[in-house]
Amino acid sequence: MNRNEAFNLAASALGLDPNADLRIGGNYTSLLQEDHLIYISGQIPRIGDVVMVTGRVGEEVSVAEAQRAAEICVMRALTLSLQHLGDLDKLKRVLRMNVYVQSANGFTQQSEVADGASNLLRKILGEAGVHTRTSVGVFQLPKNAAVEIDMVIALHRSAPA
Repeated sequence: MNRNEAFNLAASALGLDPNADLRIGGNYTSLLQEDHLIYISGQIPRIGDVVMVTGRVGEEVSVAEAQRAAEICVMRALTLSLQHLGDLDKLKRVLRMNVYVQSANGFTQQSEVADGASNLLRKILGEAGVHTRTSVGVFQLPKNAAVEIDMVIALHRSAPA
């Protein structure tokens, strides 16, 4: 199975329409390309107008629910990339991912939450999905989202600049 097929399967499983416009909530751009790098702004687990997973992980939200939120966030980032490039094969590799987890007091499993996104990237992109990562517990995220993810992705030199 190629990247685009794997992406479509994962999008379908999560209920995400890869052709839909992705809503942003401010005066910024969701994706910025500079030479052969793509910077993707923080993505929360929003499908359409609904933030699918809200609240503090370790309190109202389980680790499994937060992992699903991380999957939705990373799929939004890949959707933005696909809409910009037209083909996920133009991605050379994911360089960096930052995962912010709205955490309950004493919750220390941020890296396990981030594994939801990391595992899905690897499943869709193969070796190109292996990345550096930071996972951080935070007090609050926009729209009460349980998770927010931003990314930096390298493109093949033949990809449009």
